Amino acid sequence: MNPVVPTPRVKIAPSLLAADFGRLAEQLAVIEAGGADWLHVDVMDGVFVPNLSFGVKVIETCKRLTTLPLDVHLMVVEPEKYVDSFAKAGASVLTIHVEAAPHLHRHLARIRELGCMAGAVMNPATPVEALRDVAAELDLLLIMSVNPGFGGQKFIPASLGKISRARAMLSDARSNALLEVDGGVTRDTIQACWRAGADTFVAGNAVFMAADPAAEIRALRALCAEQA
Repeated sequence: MNPVVPTPRVKIAPSLLAADFGRLAEQLAVIEAGGADWLHVDVMDGVFVPNLSFGVKVIETCKRLTTLPLDVHLMVVEPEKYVDSFAKAGASVLTIHVEAAPHLHRHLARIRELGCMAGAVMNPATPVEALRDVAAELDLLLIMSVNPGFGGQKFIPASLGKISRARAMLSDARSNALLEVDGGVTRDTIQACWRAGADTFVAGNAVFMAADPAAEIRALRALCAEQA
C-alpha cells in the first residue's frame, strides 16, 4: 500500500531553498500556520546540478521543526545511494530524476518499500514520453519549469504544453499521481499551470520573500480555485 499524505487537492509546497536559515524555525512555523501543504527540499550534489544544498542533517532538522510532509527532490547522480538515508531522516516524498536513474522502476519500488511516496522528475529538455512506461508506478510526477540548480529563475513558457502532455499521459495510464511543477511559480504563472493540469506547486521566493507568506500561500491557492 502506498503511503498517504492527507492534503487538499491543490497543494502549495514552499521551497526551503528560499528560506532564511537564520530564522528557520520561525519561517517554517509561519508557512505551516499559513496553510502550506508540504515543505519542498531541494537536495543538490554539485554534480548533477551546478550547486550544493542540503544533506541528511537538514532533513532531520526540518523534521523536528515542522509537521509538514517533507517533499524531498534529489538532484543527484546515483540517487539510489541516498534514498535510504533520506527516508530515515524524515522524507515523506522522494523524487528522483529520470536523467539520473537508468533503473528508475527499481528505484521507485525501493522508495515505496521505505514508506515514502515515490516520484520522478524531468528536466525541461526531457520529453514526457521518457516516463510513459513507469507512469502507473508513480505517486508524483514533477515537471521542472526551469533548469534545476538555482532558485529565483523565470518560468519557461513551453512548460505549459509539457504539463498538459504529462497530465494526458497520467490519465492514459489511469494513474492517480500528483502532477507537480517547480520553477518560477508565482501569481503570474500558477493559474496557467493549474489549467494545464498541475495540482501541486513548488514556490520558493514567491512565498519566503513575501511580506506576508501566509497571505501569499492563500493567494496562490485562490488562483487555482476556479476549476477546483
